[in-house]
Amino acid sequence: MATVKIPPVLRPSVGGEKTVSADGSNVGEVLKSLATDHPQTQSQLFSAEGELNRYVNVYLNDEDVRVLDGLQTVVGEGDTLVILPAMAGGR
Repeated sequence: MATVKIPPVLRPSVGGEKTVSADGSNVGEVLKSLATDHPQTQSQLFSAEGELNRYVNVYLNDEDVRVLDGLQTVVGEGDTLVILPAMAGGR
């Protein structure tokens, strides 16, 4: 089981928790488990086609999964995932 650190913007969708546990053997499975356990996160994390939203950055033990194996990156017992939605703004 992995620990998932939840950013403030998603915390209302997980009952205000800063961290939650989720099962899965890879990053994609862990995120889908999170979305199953907390359905309000589904649309925040995934597109209608089931792909990770492009503005969602995911780190496994401080490594950007995009430079690893993406959603197929293997997750071990005790690993930590951090979800960081990209922020944009300005004019």
